[in-house]
Amino acid sequence: MMKPHGADTLKPLFVYDTEKHHALMQEAETLPSVLISSAAAGNAVMMGGGYFTPLTGFMNVADAMGCAKEMRTTKGLFFPVPIVNLLENADAIRGAKRIALRDPNMEGNPILAVQEVEAIEEFTPEQMEFITQQVYRTTDPEHPGVAAFNSVGRICVSGPIQVLHFSYFQDDFPDTFRTAVEIRNEITERGWNKVVAFQTRNPMHRAHEELCRMALEQLDADGVVIHMLLGKLKPGDIPAPVRDAAIRKMAEVYFPPNTVMITGYGFDMLYAGPREAVLHALFRQNMGATHFIIGRDHAGVGDYYGAFDAQTIFDTEVPPDALEIEIFRADHTAYSKKLNRVVMMRDVPDHTKEDFVLLSGTKVREMLGRGEPPPPEFSRIEVAEILMDYYRSLNAK
Repeated sequence: MMKPHGADTLKPLFVYDTEKHHALMQEAETLPSVLISSAAAGNAVMMGGGYFTPLTGFMNVADAMGCAKEMRTTKGLFFPVPIVNLLENADAIRGAKRIALRDPNMEGNPILAVQEVEAIEEFTPEQMEFITQQVYRTTDPEHPGVAAFNSVGRICVSGPIQVLHFSYFQDDFPDTFRTAVEIRNEITERGWNKVVAFQTRNPMHRAHEELCRMALEQLDADGVVIHMLLGKLKPGDIPAPVRDAAIRKMAEVYFPPNTVMITGYGFDMLYAGPREAVLHALFRQNMGATHFIIGRDHAGVGDYYGAFDAQTIFDTEVPPDALEIEIFRADHTAYSKKLNRVVMMRDVPDHTKEDFVLLSGTKVREMLGRGEPPPPEFSRIEVAEILMDYYRSLNAK
């Protein structure tokens, strides 16, 4: 199996040893504590599960600036986005060597992790603007990722962490949430060697389904890991439980046994387009995938990024030796009326727009909201029924 990024073995920061876990929980209750942001909580969960190997904790200002500028820490580690713990106020932890990090996303704000405090620094407004521009390629406050990043404060608390809980992800999605450690173990148990990863924050329609199938066939892969984001999205996106149900039904009905693994990870969407695509590739390598599908407007939002910027960044900005995982580059995928199957548009240059079944997201939501399934060329009826039930529940409120 492919080695993790920057290490010979995964480095999960979750404390698995029962005695050590219990002792740390007891210690944490006596430590100065701080309520962290949802983004920082997601970072902690990802580090806990080994996804952000080889990081040992939250970055300091210098490392964050290096990652923003050149995708490298001060020690030369390739990492495409800063992984930081930002606060508005650090008065409660000034002078502390160890602190407890409390979860903002669970009732009662339980302790999520213990952090050693190596430094408490403050980003200047100019540094925040620089990171924003580099990571998101815009400073527009209407961009959801920009808004989230700039809303949590400028005080940077850096240092190693020991993770004690996987937030609400393990509790709310027991059948879907998996750490990078668990996914690697399951890949081994299934006997897979060549593994394709597919990222999704949406339900999967026919085009997504066929894209996974194309990658499996063209790469002669053993299986595909459908890896869905379970964290916070922007308003209007389909909730994770609904997406989970729809994807499971699609895989159950339309894929052969032992070709699809359905999993999820706990992280808030950045909507950072190209930079987030590189981060997605990095942590898919850590979970054991050999290939990663990147299609049109991967991790994008609105019109902030070009349709294939998330692919070209691997040619123009990512050093050739930075990652071992290979990118499966996908074009816009849609149902061809001429050929009666789903195709990548680049493979059918003789087609015009009218030769495809194309529906906008807005149009699909309107149809589902009316209880009207999209055409079968666009969406499997089993998937559409789950989504129609969801929209009916909204309309009933």
